[in-house]
Amino acid sequence: MPVSRPTRPIRPALAALLAAATLAACSSSEPSATRGDAGEDSRHEDLAGPRWNTEPASVAAIGDSITTGFDSCELLADCPEVSWATGTEAEVDSLALRLGAAQTWNEAVAGAMMADLPGQARLAAANEPELVTVLAGANDACTRTPERMTAPEEFRAAFAETVEVIREEAPQAQIFVASVPDLMQLWRTGREEDRARMAWQFGICQSMLRDAATDDEETQERRAAVAERVDAYNTALDEVCAADVLCRYDDGAVNGYAFALEDLSEWDWFHPSPTGQAALAELAHAAVTRED
Repeated sequence: MPVSRPTRPIRPALAALLAAATLAACSSSEPSATRGDAGEDSRHEDLAGPRWNTEPASVAAIGDSITTGFDSCELLADCPEVSWATGTEAEVDSLALRLGAAQTWNEAVAGAMMADLPGQARLAAANEPELVTVLAGANDACTRTPERMTAPEEFRAAFAETVEVIREEAPQAQIFVASVPDLMQLWRTGREEDRARMAWQFGICQSMLRDAATDDEETQERRAAVAERVDAYNTALDEVCAADVLCRYDDGAVNGYAFALEDLSEWDWFHPSPTGQAALAELAHAAVTRED
């Protein structure tokens, strides 16, 4: 049986020599590119994850009637050519036009609620766009009565599923999320306009717009409940989006935009007119091209 010999201790001088040699070997084996400024940027990018591209070459849109351009050009009809996201009309100068995107797809559907967006997301992601835009939530709050509004937790879950679908089907796609418009502000804009009050009587967004000229306590409480629910939706959009490195929320820009009468459809005084669509396009472009 072989006899194990005791290991001799390394002399201090030899230990120092070996340590110095090891340090030199590690330093000399480092690629030269990582020692300069470019190398620092490269390592920073690896740690931070993928960077936001401010010039995506293709745009797919999902959402509701705002994105389909409903009632923007003619009564009770979609008008995708003036869509803030993918429209082709110069007067709107859509997000896609401002970005110079070579390809666009509009999968939005009038009347859609957040629960419908995972299905739209699958259609959009199949095209492998570089950017997917999301604008939805008004229909979740615009119900016959406040009691029928989508619960915040259901809204959050549906949006989280939407992001998950896009991430699974189009892993490199960026996601831009617009906040839900301020329905209370819209009511304030149109309440003094006879044509608006008349149009709203036909059933649009009754949770907020019913009895537009009335201001009793019960009506005020109803409107406040809707406004509070919109705030909850926007919180969900912000928080879910923040968990995805390639998702960017507009920080409440759409919700904070004060729509004027000229921004609203001359037929229903609710959906954006071409002027309103242009305003949405401008807000979206500012968010997408922002350098962080």
